[in-house]
Amino acid sequence: MKIVCLDLEGVLVPEIWIAFAKESGISELTRTTRDEPDYDKLMNWRLGILREHGLGLKEIQETIAKIDPLPGAKAFLDELRSMTQVIIISDTFTQFAGPLMEKLGFPTIFCNSLEVAPDGAITGFKMRIENSKLTTVKALQSIGYETIASGDSHNDLAMIKASKAGFLFRSTEQIKKDYPELPAYETYEELMAAIKKALAE
Repeated sequence: MKIVCLDLEGVLVPEIWIAFAKESGISELTRTTRDEPDYDKLMNWRLGILREHGLGLKEIQETIAKIDPLPGAKAFLDELRSMTQVIIISDTFTQFAGPLMEKLGFPTIFCNSLEVAPDGAITGFKMRIENSKLTTVKALQSIGYETIASGDSHNDLAMIKASKAGFLFRSTEQIKKDYPELPAYETYEELMAAIKKALAE
C-alpha cells in the first residue's frame, strides 16, 4: 500500500504569509520555512509582528479569501487522487486552510491550530504533534503504508528523506544545492511522472 504525502504552501497554493506581507505592506512577513528552519522561532517572530501592528486572524483570513491554488495544482491533485490516497501534511493552521481546501476539492489535510482571543488577536499556536511531517510519515509507515513525499522547504526534508520516494518541488536553489541527492522538479508534469513511477515500483 502506498500513500502520497504533499506539502501545501509553495506546492499547491501560494505562501500565505508572503501574500499577507504584500497585502499588509509588512515586508518582514515574507520570511518563511524556506528561510528559517526552526518553525517555532519563525511563528513566534510572526506573532510578535502581528501584535506590533495590531493585526489578527480576521485580516489574514481576508487575504486568504483572495488566494487561489497555484495554476495547475487542482488538476494535478485531482489526477493524483484518482490513482492513490493523498494526504496534505502542512505546518499551516486549520483557521487558514479551510477556504483553500474548498478550492482544492476538499483533500485530506493534517495541520495545526491557532490560539485566538475573543477579539481576534492570535495569541499562540498549537502544533498537532512534534516534527509533524516526519512523525506523520513514520506513523503511516508503522501501519503498513509506503510513503511518497514532496515539498519545497526545510521543514519538508525529513519526510522526503524518510519516504520510499521523495522529491523536492519548486524549492530554493540553496536547498537543492545542499541536498543534491534529492530529485528536484519544477512542473506538475515532472512531479506527476516521478510519483507515477514510484507508485508502479
